[in-house]
Amino acid sequence: MELKPGLSALVTGGASGIGKGLCMALAEKGIFVTVVDLSEEKGKEIAALVEKENAKFHPKLEFSSAMFIRCDVTNTRELSAAFSKHLATYGGLDICINNAGLASSLPFYEDETDGFGSWRRTLNVNLISVIDCTRFAIQTMKAAKKPGVIINMGSASGLYPMYADPIYSASKGGVVLFTRSLVPYKRQGIRVNVLCPEFVQTELTTKMDSRVIDLMGGYLPMEMVVKGAFELIRDESKAGSCLWITKRRGMEYWPTPIEEAKYLLHSSKLRKSSFISPLNLQLPQNFEKIVVHTLSHNFRSATSIVRMPLRLPIKPDHVLVKIIYAGVNASDVNFSSGRYFSGTNKDISSRIPFDAGFEAVGIIAAVGNSVKNLKVGTPAALMTFGSYAEFTMVPSKHILPVARPDPEVVAMLTSGLTASIALEKAAQMDSGKVVLVTAAAGGTGQFAVQLAKLAGNTVVATCGGKEKAVLLRDLGVDRVIDYKAEDIKIVLKNEFPEGVDIVYESVGGGMFDMCLNALAVYGRLVIIGMISQYQGEHGWKPRNYTGLCDKILSKSQTVAGFFLVQYPHLWQHHLDRLFNLYSLGKLKVFVDPKAFLGLHSVADAVEYLHSGKSVGKVVVCIDPTFSQQVAKL
Repeated sequence: MELKPGLSALVTGGASGIGKGLCMALAEKGIFVTVVDLSEEKGKEIAALVEKENAKFHPKLEFSSAMFIRCDVTNTRELSAAFSKHLATYGGLDICINNAGLASSLPFYEDETDGFGSWRRTLNVNLISVIDCTRFAIQTMKAAKKPGVIINMGSASGLYPMYADPIYSASKGGVVLFTRSLVPYKRQGIRVNVLCPEFVQTELTTKMDSRVIDLMGGYLPMEMVVKGAFELIRDESKAGSCLWITKRRGMEYWPTPIEEAKYLLHSSKLRKSSFISPLNLQLPQNFEKIVVHTLSHNFRSATSIVRMPLRLPIKPDHVLVKIIYAGVNASDVNFSSGRYFSGTNKDISSRIPFDAGFEAVGIIAAVGNSVKNLKVGTPAALMTFGSYAEFTMVPSKHILPVARPDPEVVAMLTSGLTASIALEKAAQMDSGKVVLVTAAAGGTGQFAVQLAKLAGNTVVATCGGKEKAVLLRDLGVDRVIDYKAEDIKIVLKNEFPEGVDIVYESVGGGMFDMCLNALAVYGRLVIIGMISQYQGEHGWKPRNYTGLCDKILSKSQTVAGFFLVQYPHLWQHHLDRLFNLYSLGKLKVFVDPKAFLGLHSVADAVEYLHSGKSVGKVVVCIDPTFSQQVAKL
């Protein structure tokens, strides 16, 4: 949601502390604000300040751009009236920030009262009223038939225990899990997120032991809280998200995908019913596929389209897949040159012709007699040689069940799985690191930057061109280096003098040298490819990296290679994880908009990828007529 003049917001606990800071920040955007609080004096003061600020944007407004409503948020009747008055005044509710909160004044085991500082009152204000406010906000947004954003104020004490006030910690922990369970409302245009800052200097935190606050890195500036709230409002992908803000680590989303994967169910299995297979799965007598007939790094000259008879019946333990979309990869040219086959040149030549293409999604068109767990019409992904074809027959054990045969799922295969598994296994990525991703706007780079960011890291990304830089900023990259406008080496030296902790490298050549020189002590550089070296007059030539051992020894660094084909046991798990993140709106998948239709366009697609012009994953639609019958995800 774009923060712009004319939107309206309701903020509970808006008369002081974080609520006050958020009210004033909204006012600076020209947003109408309803301040809800128990303190009439302070509430009216903030409403007046908001209105004064709003006058810069609305000099001729015929109604008040801010109002104060005195309300006890634990009183359902008063709370309902406040939301009704806001709706009647502004005609809708765009933003709701449920901020009202308090701490317990006595140890809960000594507290036998029902007063303002009692532990029951703390739960009622911090948790029960947040549930009530969220309920009224959803009702109000639906009544106005407009999309909206709700931010519930949690706390870092809702993510880890607060020994000084377990009731406060319990209430904020409840807010966190309550909010994270509201992802489905995104389908109705309503996004609910939770903000969890550590200590901000307010009346509430003045009662804390200053030594504890010093140990935590000191007070957070209000600007960081405002920045976090505005990120949750602006980013349309954020629904059910929990943003943790600390002075020590900055802004991180909680939990990390690695933690989340431990409890999330597999969406790709749960949501198969969302895809309805078209009925015209007639099997033709013949089909076309691309084969490599000459070993060459020039994919166009190395390949040709051949027509083959479709042999039936299907072999036992095999399935026939009708390919709808196939993915294009930089290493297609290595495959067409025979580089991925072991043995002598004579051995490679004896394999000719062989089928081309690494990955695809489609629909199971027929199954062998002994296949019990797969049915005709089921959407499927595959990562076996021969995906540049209208049909392909593969062993059933190689089928990866997916929810839908969409191009976004193709992107999750070689590109997405490489990023997900390489960062976990080869890079051993955790949080709080500086992660550098090269060729970051490409098929795999787009996944690497997002997964690194979701894990709570500072992400630096290289790309070539303004369009790619814009994409990467939209993905949340902290520092985008456009090598067409800046010198990568100088930027890394000046802005990251201590070096980067993890490098996800796919370019090779001079880029590899720069990345190695920029690697920090204990750093890990993961090589997933070297696209700059794949094509040339004489093909792929290995380079000598003189002094490599000396460099990594002196700083206890690690240079690791990663080849996806050696991790098939992890493919399904990580594919399910990527699909979960995509389904929840936490992961964006970009498919290059340039259309490549039919097998005759595959060579064009490969050359387009190597031209450096592509943004996101390059995909070929093998059967355009069939894909038009499939509703998008």
